Amino acid sequence: MSGYISEFFGYRAEDTSETARNSVSRQVCPFLSTYCTKALGDKNNRTLSGVCAVRQVTAGSPDIICCPNRIYAENYQMLSIVEQQAFGSQLNLYAGRLAVEKAKEEHGAVAVFGHGWGGELPLPKRQGKGSYYVDWILARLDEQGELAEFTAIEVQTIDTTGSYQTARKALIEHHAIEKDSVGLNWENVSKRIIPQIIYKGQVLQREELCRTGLYFVCPTPVYERVLERLGGKGRLPSFPTQPAAIHFVAYDYLPDVPAADGRIRPLGIIEEYCTTVYKVQEAFSAVDLPDQNVYRDAIHRSLYG
Repeated sequence: MSGYISEFFGYRAEDTSETARNSVSRQVCPFLSTYCTKALGDKNNRTLSGVCAVRQVTAGSPDIICCPNRIYAENYQMLSIVEQQAFGSQLNLYAGRLAVEKAKEEHGAVAVFGHGWGGELPLPKRQGKGSYYVDWILARLDEQGELAEFTAIEVQTIDTTGSYQTARKALIEHHAIEKDSVGLNWENVSKRIIPQIIYKGQVLQREELCRTGLYFVCPTPVYERVLERLGGKGRLPSFPTQPAAIHFVAYDYLPDVPAADGRIRPLGIIEEYCTTVYKVQEAFSAVDLPDQNVYRDAIHRSLYG
């Protein structure tokens, strides 16, 4: 496979504006207002990646977000959107325990845990091995600062294969867009993402104060590939929000907003599909088998023509 860098340090790779060039020269992430946190190479090579999205060389291939920090544009707008959907409110968000006093002052607030806000909250280990973390926990506090309910968010962009170092060097040195060996790791969808969704969803559906289940937020191509792997919406019936819910949320570039130099492309919810962890597990375990005796027939063809 091969592809291109399509978004670099927050701006389109084609963007020649002074704003975009400054972002590249300073190597900052405009979504976190700090240096890019994604490094290339090992601990001895701390070159900052700056790659937010890539696209494949195939005509019509979409830009696909490969850095989770890209999802946090516009001051973590995604968290506010989920908060409104999950709790039916428009409360302010605060890091961890800072929300307690704010809730008393503002007649309610949301405590945020994850990604530097209030620290990550680990799930119990599975059979004593490894640790599981939900990317985000949003906890609604009432007027007295008491925990009323919470919801969880898992964020997944696409993992890449190959390399984009040559393409990155071309952008840095002479602002040229060049093809590289970067590809998309779709196999990771089946091997890691879906089993983790199932496990985390099962844990959350047993929580008394988690009434809306798990929100799985990802770019549209990942959303489509996950649903496809689960057999599509035909095999995965929709359900209303409930403790066992899995909300698949396609969060991506807004299609009706034209790209412009010097401006960051806005994101929003493109599509959402709600089902349950039980149906996800059932669909993931289902196998579409070929016709009977396919190996016998293949052997016959090889032996006898």
